[in-house]
Amino acid sequence: MIEWFTATDHKKIGIMYIVATMTFFVAAGILAMMIRAQLARPDNALLSAQLYNQIFTLHGTAMIFFVIAPFGLGLANFIVPLQIGAPDMAFPRLNATSLWLFILGGIIMFLGFATYGGASANGWTNYAPLSEISEGTGAGNDFWTIGVLMAGVSTILTAVNLTTTVFLLRAPGMTMWRVPIFTWEIVATSLLILMAFPSLTAVLFMVLIDRHLGGHFFDPVYGGNPILYQHLFWFFGHPEVYVMILPYFGIVTEVIATFSHKPVFGYVGLVLAAFAIAGLSIGVWAHHMFTTGAVSNPFFSAVSFLIAVPTGVKFVNWIGTMWKGSLEFTTAMLFSLGFLFNFLLGGITGVMVASPPIDYQTHDSYFIVHHFHYTLGGGSMFALFSALFFWFPKIFGVRLNETLGKWFFWLMFIGFNLTFLPMAFMGIEGMARRVYTYPNVEHLALLNGLATAGGAIMGIAFLLFIANVFISAFANVPVPSNPWGGYSLEWATSSPPPEHNFETLPPITSRRPALDLMNT
Repeated sequence: MIEWFTATDHKKIGIMYIVATMTFFVAAGILAMMIRAQLARPDNALLSAQLYNQIFTLHGTAMIFFVIAPFGLGLANFIVPLQIGAPDMAFPRLNATSLWLFILGGIIMFLGFATYGGASANGWTNYAPLSEISEGTGAGNDFWTIGVLMAGVSTILTAVNLTTTVFLLRAPGMTMWRVPIFTWEIVATSLLILMAFPSLTAVLFMVLIDRHLGGHFFDPVYGGNPILYQHLFWFFGHPEVYVMILPYFGIVTEVIATFSHKPVFGYVGLVLAAFAIAGLSIGVWAHHMFTTGAVSNPFFSAVSFLIAVPTGVKFVNWIGTMWKGSLEFTTAMLFSLGFLFNFLLGGITGVMVASPPIDYQTHDSYFIVHHFHYTLGGGSMFALFSALFFWFPKIFGVRLNETLGKWFFWLMFIGFNLTFLPMAFMGIEGMARRVYTYPNVEHLALLNGLATAGGAIMGIAFLLFIANVFISAFANVPVPSNPWGGYSLEWATSSPPPEHNFETLPPITSRRPALDLMNT
């Protein structure tokens, strides 16, 4: 056990990232079920308003900072060195530091529940002036701030490590234009992190200075400005949306190409689209601030519309990859197709709220909850499970049960859409976000009842996934090095890989070295 706590091998660190993020996913899922239980019927008194605020704050924070984004980076820890033929990450000890900062940050955030007054209740954005108030939930808010700050620093260090690894440690023959799309997406993600995350670090330090050292960055009485908090937070916050999606674009590309049994369609277009998304995402932060009256709505609206174009390019590439391919509907492929469906719906509503008049009507309504859950839940979460089923044999040397996997997919797909599709109609009927109860008007009781039923189905589906993991682990049926017929370099080594990744590195003469090795 001690070797895991002191590990610097990128594969062990990647596994610990994956286990940690899935543990936080379970915690966030339990909080989500408590939210749905409270909202299952009108005027419910299951939870108090304060406890409900704490629960939805930690649910959102956990999913964003400790599940979706770090899973992508944790998977990259394991896969990227294998895909480029490197023996390890560029800075192994820094890699271990990043992991433990992340894990300790998540633990500290959740320990806010144990403080006097409970955890932070300010929402995952922790807006000023709420973040300035120290009475009541003071210690819990400090725990939240410190925990998220540690996760942010961890992410920056990981981005430095991944970028250096890809640019400096590629194997002979692995030119940048032979690098797999997943690795390209990780490079774009890492550069985006280096541009956006320092803003989060700065604003969280400013909050701590205000709370404990007499600062007044966000207090208008002393010349501060709470809108400054929003600018700094969203300068991180909207690029963070793409930090949470770009790695999953890479996952979906790898899975679709493998199970279409075709080369990636439009390789160069996919790479350029990733960097176009990363670049444009720096200029869209203020579309979260349309209703403040403090930003140029036409400019940020235009950039928000524009960023949909490279995303559309990726959809064309994915469809082109499948076109006339020999499609194999494994569980990983089903989850990637589910990603395409759900993310498309989320993207359409994203284009809608990029229009200030529509945003004025839907801002802080359940329409927004519908939108971002379809992009991050129906999108990133479905791609997350696609990645687990796809790379599980490479990581652990055993394959997850496909029959149980397909049951898991269909239950998750039905449950997800039953949960979050009604929320669009809740928002249209005027239900506000962040409210712990609601009156029995319009169709809100029916819509919330459907959403709660969908949440229960997703919970059952996840239990099936956990059962699948244990059944497959105990069965311990070994798998070959390339069980799916994958094309990228990680499939050219054993499952799981040896200590330094490759016993002998195959010659790299194309973008499909694993298939080249099989054909020789």
